[in-house]
Amino acid sequence: MKLTYYGHSVVKIETGGKTIFIDPFITGNGATDLKADDVHVDVILLTHGHGDHVGDTVPLALRNNALVVAPFELATYLSWQGVNVHPMHIGGAHEFEFGKVKLTQAFHGSSYIDENKQIIYTGMPCGMLFSAEGKTIYHAGDTALFSDMKLIGERNDIDVAFLPIGDNFTMGPEDAALAAEWLKAKTVVPIHYNTFPVIEQDPHKFVSMLKHGVGKVLKPGESIEL
Repeated sequence: MKLTYYGHSVVKIETGGKTIFIDPFITGNGATDLKADDVHVDVILLTHGHGDHVGDTVPLALRNNALVVAPFELATYLSWQGVNVHPMHIGGAHEFEFGKVKLTQAFHGSSYIDENKQIIYTGMPCGMLFSAEGKTIYHAGDTALFSDMKLIGERNDIDVAFLPIGDNFTMGPEDAALAAEWLKAKTVVPIHYNTFPVIEQDPHKFVSMLKHGVGKVLKPGESIEL
């Protein structure tokens, strides 16, 4: 399995001959080295409906005939745009041909703002556990610190956890460091920082708060092999 970080909260998983993207915010993402027109994807996993996470999902899914896995309301909204979806909800898991996906809670919001400045509710935000090839990946999505992260860590042997550190909209570095301790992941990668001025953080300072060897800063385009 190969995991590649592309800035903000964008993560690519390559496993079993499939290419999976989590929260493919590419167009307008100054922190990524990707170009949406060049991206091949088989599956898209979405944590919530904000534009900096849904990003290029619709054009990517339509061009690649990709499956989109998302919380029910968001999946329904995307299906109205012709996207092939699999709706899920928090606490539920499903075994796909490419791996197992389980949605976890996240404390945040989830909505889409249309061209008429109307806010469209897109369901509950989530994090997710992805398991394949005997490995488990946790992507927290956008979230505050919450005590059930202890339970997630106790019930899952997490190989890599992607945690937001940007503060303001999500956990800041101090809360994310406590989350890392509770999750007991073998490797922790900071995400959701430095894309916008209000979420500027030093990822290396965050890593220094963790147990030695646990934290790993990935530049856009850098990968981890499991």
